Amino acid sequence: MKTEDGPLEGPLGKLFADLKREGRKALAPFVTAGDPNCEKTLEVLEALDRAGASLCELGVPYSDPIADGAVIQSSYTRALAAGFTLEKLFDLVRRASARVKMPILAMVSYSIIYRRGIDRFVADAKACGMAGLVVPDLPLEESDQLDQACRTAGLALVRLVTPTTPPARAEEIARRSTGFLYCVSVAGVTGARTDLPAGLLERIEWLRTKTDVPILVGFGISTPEQVKAVAAVADGAIVGSALVRHLEGFSAPQHAAPAAQGTLLKNLEETVGRLAAATG
Repeated sequence: MKTEDGPLEGPLGKLFADLKREGRKALAPFVTAGDPNCEKTLEVLEALDRAGASLCELGVPYSDPIADGAVIQSSYTRALAAGFTLEKLFDLVRRASARVKMPILAMVSYSIIYRRGIDRFVADAKACGMAGLVVPDLPLEESDQLDQACRTAGLALVRLVTPTTPPARAEEIARRSTGFLYCVSVAGVTGARTDLPAGLLERIEWLRTKTDVPILVGFGISTPEQVKAVAAVADGAIVGSALVRHLEGFSAPQHAAPAAQGTLLKNLEETVGRLAAATG
């Protein structure tokens, strides 16, 4: 069974249509909002956009992350210690949306959305220019209200399937995802790895028969070679921990000088440029 409502229109729909027409796949970097502060995150988003990133997942810091490894957990801790708030998130995305062309999505815990109020959170996300939400801890059975709010607002609600998701459940998740489907490459937490897991490419091919939305692969993707391998069968790759580790340097005392900060930003842009080039 394919997606009932067809591909979502809006920034993501246009993006993937453009990529398909150009014969390219998507590169979706993940970075943490507010690490080390929102001004630096804004500079990072501009660098990612210049480097050729197709879209960006902006991680919303949370004190109890569920599926994140040590690198991303540490970035969340730094951002929260620096005073990160949801108001700062929406202001950051509002400013970034006026400066970059790539769609920006928030990867956010459902508890944060629920605590603010589903309708209020979705309205704020839409107003600041977000293209969608990735909610890794949202159970399928409890997702109807957020799903409807996002559809009404024209926001994507990206859902995730993992290697341990039973086939029938994976098919239902794939059918209900909008924007794209997030295929988690490995069981466990986020973190850069050296090899793609066995069976991943076959799983992507199977998911392709279950949904019309693009399929992006994340968790453990860190090198141009891995991006190229994933792009051969999927619609794009998500790279997170490898980039967040790079951003740790912005908080290091030895990199406090403006020149050092500029070098870090340039290195990040060059790294993302190489990853983007591997998408085709």
